[in-house]
Amino acid sequence: MRSLAAGLASVLLLAGCSSEARTSSELSAPAPVTTTADPADLVAAPASDPVVVDEVEPDLDLALSEPVEDSVYPGVGDPVVDALHYDLDLTWDPAGRRLTGEAVIDFRATRRAPRFQLDLSPALTVGDVRLDDEAVRFRRSGKDLVVRAPVVADQRYRLTLDYVGTPRPAPAPTTRSDFSTTGFTTTDTGEVWTMQEPYGAYTWYPVNDQPSDKALYDVTVHAPPKWTGISNGHLTALEETDDGTTTSWQLTEPASSYLMTLAIGDYAHSSNTTASGMRVDYWTPRGMVDPVALDDLQTAADSIDWIEGKLGDYPFDSLGLVVTDSESAMETQTMVTLGNNDYVLSPQVIAHELVHQWYGDQVSPADWSDVWLNEGMTMLLQWIYEDEHDIRPLKETLRNARAGDQGLRDAYGPPGAYDPDQFGGSNIYYPPALMWNELRVALGDEKFYAIARSWLVDHDDTSVTRDEIYDHWETETGLDLGAFFDAWIMGRTTPAPGVPGA
Repeated sequence: MRSLAAGLASVLLLAGCSSEARTSSELSAPAPVTTTADPADLVAAPASDPVVVDEVEPDLDLALSEPVEDSVYPGVGDPVVDALHYDLDLTWDPAGRRLTGEAVIDFRATRRAPRFQLDLSPALTVGDVRLDDEAVRFRRSGKDLVVRAPVVADQRYRLTLDYVGTPRPAPAPTTRSDFSTTGFTTTDTGEVWTMQEPYGAYTWYPVNDQPSDKALYDVTVHAPPKWTGISNGHLTALEETDDGTTTSWQLTEPASSYLMTLAIGDYAHSSNTTASGMRVDYWTPRGMVDPVALDDLQTAADSIDWIEGKLGDYPFDSLGLVVTDSESAMETQTMVTLGNNDYVLSPQVIAHELVHQWYGDQVSPADWSDVWLNEGMTMLLQWIYEDEHDIRPLKETLRNARAGDQGLRDAYGPPGAYDPDQFGGSNIYYPPALMWNELRVALGDEKFYAIARSWLVDHDDTSVTRDEIYDHWETETGLDLGAFFDAWIMGRTTPAPGVPGA
């Protein structure tokens, strides 16, 4: 989720998956880095040719899901629809602020119904809609695109439609200071970036915009000359002409809609590799000249090596990072979306977003009440990263986080029952991280990380509930952890230290 840029006291905000809160604690982020480089040392972002790979035939069975109505934001998504594959063809006109889209959506009906619906912003006008090549009627009600055609349980369908309009972001259900809207965002120069947690993908394409419905994606972007359209997965086509640039991207493992990204602008490409030889791609604004930020960005490859030592092999087959005109960051699957400021581009925040590729992307929450499943483990790993990289001692971080725990519960509610109007509060980060650390200390690092890895293997590419992770840890440890988990996730007071029975 949007990263928490700072700590509890003067809460800056981490990156894409962070939160914000104000308490009396003194847990805070390191001071923002200010470059002292001589202007003569400033250089433009490095540039190299990106690698283009052949597209493959998507395996739709990988995307079979069991969508549910979200308990926190029930007005978004339709459990009748199990989206399997989105094929999007997008053309962006920055001068007119006009998006033209064609969408082909393969889906499975989860039950018999006289109609079904997708989410799509009312700012986008829909033209022709067809179901299995037959024209069908539809109606618009706010963001709801209701298709008036019957569907049968477990049958697969193909919906095609075209749309056009001037996208606008959606209001975000949050009180955080680093973002107030989600979805399609346009800069003063007409460039585009997107972050869409807990929802907002519907601001730029028709979608079942809920975390329990993972799908595969093919995204083609037609951008103006010299600009590049960037999305998730592998780059499968790149064509540059006097009329513009066309890129195609393919995501071959299923992703929740909030983990998709779209960035369009004047980008330079560079890359390096992890110890295992996996390429990491970096897409940076061509005018980005801060050598500190550029160097910090490229710590991603080393961070992957470090995370693999804790959580096992990187779970996907591609990785990129794109820098945008945002104040935050998001763990968008295989193409992390980063804002452009000193803290968001710091090594520890980049590591935080990369940990999410395991906790949050490989295994995602089925319901927004369980977003702490993403943030707790990731926050703990960030703290450990900071300790092992001499950024901040773990002992100090834990002491300050515990001191601030009660204030977060009072301000935002328990991690598993937060105020829906305060999405992304620090209560979904710090208290669950403290909980996981109690287990780490009780079990020892070797057993703790072994169980953390086995959870990922057992639930690869799925969306899960808290009951599933509770059962996993109880089975693997042999401990009765029900009261322990309940106190940390649903309790309104800070639990005592330790793991009963361990």
